Amino acid sequence: MSVAFAHPVTVWIVSATVAVVAGAAAAIGWLSATGRVRPDLRRELWLRLGSWCVLLPLMLGPVLAGREWTIAAVTVLALACYREYARATGLFRDRVLSAAVVVAILAMNFAALDNWYGFFVALWPLSVCLLAVASIPLDRPQGYIQRVGLAVFGTMLFGAGLAHLGYMANDPGYRPLVLLLLTAVALNDVAAFTCGKLIGGPKLLPATSPNKTISGSLGAVVVTASVVALIGAALFAGTPMGQWHWLVVFGVLVSVAGQLGDLMLSSIKRDIGIKDMGAVLPGHGGILDRFNSLLLVAPAVFHLVHYLVGIGEGQPVRLITGGG
Repeated sequence: MSVAFAHPVTVWIVSATVAVVAGAAAAIGWLSATGRVRPDLRRELWLRLGSWCVLLPLMLGPVLAGREWTIAAVTVLALACYREYARATGLFRDRVLSAAVVVAILAMNFAALDNWYGFFVALWPLSVCLLAVASIPLDRPQGYIQRVGLAVFGTMLFGAGLAHLGYMANDPGYRPLVLLLLTAVALNDVAAFTCGKLIGGPKLLPATSPNKTISGSLGAVVVTASVVALIGAALFAGTPMGQWHWLVVFGVLVSVAGQLGDLMLSSIKRDIGIKDMGAVLPGHGGILDRFNSLLLVAPAVFHLVHYLVGIGEGQPVRLITGGG
């Protein structure tokens, strides 16, 4: 436990998260007791809070528990997200391609667990090759482009994208960075919603996401980028990443990539005509509805930090395959 909370940023993030949940519970309780919210809205607020009370331990717990737990949790998350995606798009009907996507996701997370970066980056193009030929022996050329396109897109998002989050755990100081990303994308959503409601104004992309406004998007960038940059200053002090301009880039990248991930999923849902990707999380929808921002944030931040500071530099490699 002392190792898990060795970095002060980890303590700050966990403490702030617990404080926010407790404050939200008190606020909702006060609004409910005083009758200041409609019964339907009150129920919605309690459902959302209840979901967060389940989600947060599942999100933060594995990160605090250790490297293997973190990568295992990311793997489970990736498979759960892919399951919703496959059912929503109908890709699950093609069992061969769907199985190939699952194999690719498992392989990428295995490479992360093995700390084999060369294999990790090679798996993306290799997976595309696998998906391109997996269904050819079935002799069903009709719909080939659509099926393979859906499979490649799913592999990119839930395999290559999310696996970067797990790969960060190979760095000895991964905990504060991963926790910062997990909480920052949630803050980004809240900031966008709050700023949009308080300021209003023109819609951002009304056909894609009717409730999002330009003011909400810009407000989220300002709020999230500021918080991420401030925490990043403590996290990356004494490194090239600790320079103010890179901290600003870091903060803006988290906010913009998070919003684009959300809009990307909205585009998918509008295209296939559904509101949510699932219903497993009351008040949120599906697992993918909640974690869509990480699909783009994880790889974007990984490569920024890896380029400037390095992730897992000097650590043993090929821990399972024994090549290092």
